[in-house]
Amino acid sequence: MKIKPYIPNDNSLAYSVGVTLDRFIKKKQDDFPFASGELSQLLRDIALAAKIVNRETNRAGLANIGGAFGQTNVQGEEQQKLDVIANIRFTRALTKGGEVCAIVSEEDDEVIDLQNNSGKYVVAIDPLDGSSNIDVNISIGTIFSIYRRVTPVGSPIQLDDIMQPGRQQVAAGYVLYGSSTMLVYTTGCGVNGFTYEQSLGEFFLSHPDMKAPSSGNIYSINEGISNSFSEGLAKYIAHCKSKNYSARYIGSLVADFHRNLLKGGIYIYPETKKNPSGKLRLLYEANALAYIAEQAGAEANDGVQRILDIQPTSLHQRTPLYIGSKVMVNEALEFISKKSIIHENQ
Repeated sequence: MKIKPYIPNDNSLAYSVGVTLDRFIKKKQDDFPFASGELSQLLRDIALAAKIVNRETNRAGLANIGGAFGQTNVQGEEQQKLDVIANIRFTRALTKGGEVCAIVSEEDDEVIDLQNNSGKYVVAIDPLDGSSNIDVNISIGTIFSIYRRVTPVGSPIQLDDIMQPGRQQVAAGYVLYGSSTMLVYTTGCGVNGFTYEQSLGEFFLSHPDMKAPSSGNIYSINEGISNSFSEGLAKYIAHCKSKNYSARYIGSLVADFHRNLLKGGIYIYPETKKNPSGKLRLLYEANALAYIAEQAGAEANDGVQRILDIQPTSLHQRTPLYIGSKVMVNEALEFISKKSIIHENQ
């Protein structure tokens, strides 16, 4: 009997569908010998929940799950029905996965103690970023951070497990629900993006080793609040206009960040008189995107210091955010450092 070795045929009628997320995670598992597979499983749990949320967002208009839920979250923001659904889906997936001891969610006032003292990880998550855009069919997303607990496994969770600076993240990522659904994540060894193939129910590697351009010509900021910009920031925006940069602002943080990560640009949500500490949340928005940005060669700052160096002091702490291509972020910081007076008008 003859044994024929398999030789890949580039002219085959069946094209390659690529590397699945699950296979990619398994291949990269050796990067984390201390994890013994738990981190890999945790990432799979997040991917599973993302598939479910993707399904729910795609059918929102038909299933009467769009619109407001009728309650506000801890931020004082009106919850959308899909905010609540996404929060339930991710919490349920992380609970059943068994790798997580606690969750910090934008939709919950307090830390969710999963009563799983053997869990090694803490997850901070914004289950559905930009949810107010659901009813007008604009891209939305999920943002997540993963930390390794600092207290001994087997003991009850403590505040120290939650209040960790962003530089101690072991993984972070986001899911973009748009014209296609993408999951982008990093474990500290570069950034990789995966696109969801609905007919197969799998995420496939589509954007390996993502790198942000060092500069760009896109600036993303809510100019509706320009009358409360600091003098330095106002001058920077004027500078962008003088250079004929393109203004692009969707209002979904994930979507704005994703575009600038691929094309080069800067996203800014500054401090204002109304929000002197900024508006974006440190633990489950800024830290995750800052970690991804730095792994892709970009930069993230609060206007004074590196985002990943900020020591959190409260669960829903807010921060200004200047994030994107290095040259543009550094240029913006030069402008705002010269003048930090905030205009009186709102």
